[in-house]
Amino acid sequence: MKSELNHIQNWLELGQKAKWSASSLARECNVSLRTLQRFFLKHMGKSPKAWLSEQRRGQAIALKREGHSVKMAAYLLGYTHANNLSRDLKKTAKPSLQTRTALRNYAPEVN
Repeated sequence: MKSELNHIQNWLELGQKAKWSASSLARECNVSLRTLQRFFLKHMGKSPKAWLSEQRRGQAIALKREGHSVKMAAYLLGYTHANNLSRDLKKTAKPSLQTRTALRNYAPEVN
């Protein structure tokens, strides 16, 4: 039996409408959360929660590039507080050169 999920092309819009929640997205698609999880793992290579978080971060980065403040981007993307957006962005950000150098200099020498 073919899943109706195969015909959906506006995943980003549905994710926004579901307020970035995997269980709400499953409800929007009229499937169980488990069915949505299986579909995402097969077709997107990750869980719906991971995909939604990735898309939400991408939207936040795009808003920042357009000149929006972190506070405004957080509000537009439904974060409860701007700090939550900042923390979410830090999870995927590459460490700065200064941080990498500090970590390298801190590493103990092995004899």
